[in-house]
Amino acid sequence: MTFDNPSLPAAPINRRISLRTVMDALLHQGPISRADIAKVTGLSKQTSSEVVRMLEEGGWIQSIGNTKGAVGRSAVLYELRRDRGMVVGVDLGSNKLHAALVNLAGDVVAEELAVTDAQGGMQVLQQVAELVTKLANRSKPADATLLTVAVGCPGALDPTSGSIRFAPNIPGLDKIDALGTLKKALNCPSLTIENDVNLGVLGEQWYGAAAGSDDLVYAALGVGVGLGLLVNGKLARGAHGAAGEIAFLPIGPDPFSPGSLSTGTLEQEIGSPGILRRHAAAGGEEKSVRDIFDAALQGSSIAKATIDETGRLLALGLAAVTALLDPAVIVLGGSIGVRPELLEPVRRYLAACTPLPPPVEPSRLGTRATLMGAAASALHRAHNELFGALDLGVALSLPRPSL
Repeated sequence: MTFDNPSLPAAPINRRISLRTVMDALLHQGPISRADIAKVTGLSKQTSSEVVRMLEEGGWIQSIGNTKGAVGRSAVLYELRRDRGMVVGVDLGSNKLHAALVNLAGDVVAEELAVTDAQGGMQVLQQVAELVTKLANRSKPADATLLTVAVGCPGALDPTSGSIRFAPNIPGLDKIDALGTLKKALNCPSLTIENDVNLGVLGEQWYGAAAGSDDLVYAALGVGVGLGLLVNGKLARGAHGAAGEIAFLPIGPDPFSPGSLSTGTLEQEIGSPGILRRHAAAGGEEKSVRDIFDAALQGSSIAKATIDETGRLLALGLAAVTALLDPAVIVLGGSIGVRPELLEPVRRYLAACTPLPPPVEPSRLGTRATLMGAAASALHRAHNELFGALDLGVALSLPRPSL
């Protein structure tokens, strides 16, 4: 398997900007004729026709028939050839691996799943490479070009060493060059690794509950808790890649205890182990978080109180984030965060402790948020490397696909 980095013929700056402009029109308004491309872009008919010819010769667009012009002449219509290129998004979780093959229009072509190797480290990276290879070999159209891969995983990538810090549930990733290893194993120099919750917020913006929002908080609650932050349309990573580590907000037990420093004060209370501990201390007998939610639905007052307190503590953390960032919307995700029983107390307590509470919405993607965010990230990178002019500050705007 080979990932290619195809490029269009070298062109001067003005032609590259024209290429981006024409492709933008094709993406957002296609099928479209050459004459209409010239109208909507403001380019001359000659320039738009030359760019269309270059894209067609490269196989990136195709003609799909004719339409009648205003004076009776027929005009050829063009659209993106969506299966000409493919990208892969990967969700590397502590329990499962999930990969999706996506075409240039953002459509999911195929998926593969595997159980994450508990040994972690090199074994997990080998798993990722094998899963991506299997997916591409089984499902990629013969004439499609594999362009790039984006991998989402817990923790933060160290750009110097290529290791992944703060991912204790996948052991060994902090001791190896994970980025370099995957690039070499897949022969994909443009492969990227991003925090899973950061990709979750991109997934919700691109495919999910907050489509189109440029100021968005995605809160993932499961075994642990973390935030993905989109500010003015850009991911907020922080100086060390640790922006959004809401687990360490001093809400809950003693924030100066060793446990709070290693796990996070808030996470000790609202991550699944903390929820189970508080529930047992209150006299609850359920042995899993799922059982607690099921018991609440059946009327258990102890289970209801456990969920209510979890919502209250999470709302306190989100109130701090709201005061700092003023998001347009907060999306709740993760295996616990998607539960509708948690949504009501979070909304209620957040409204009670902040003067401008943003709307709080459940994730539409559920456990697929990181996967779809990885696909969106890879797709944006591929499109802009092919048709944009990022070095000139000119990015390509992609239309959002419908699921």
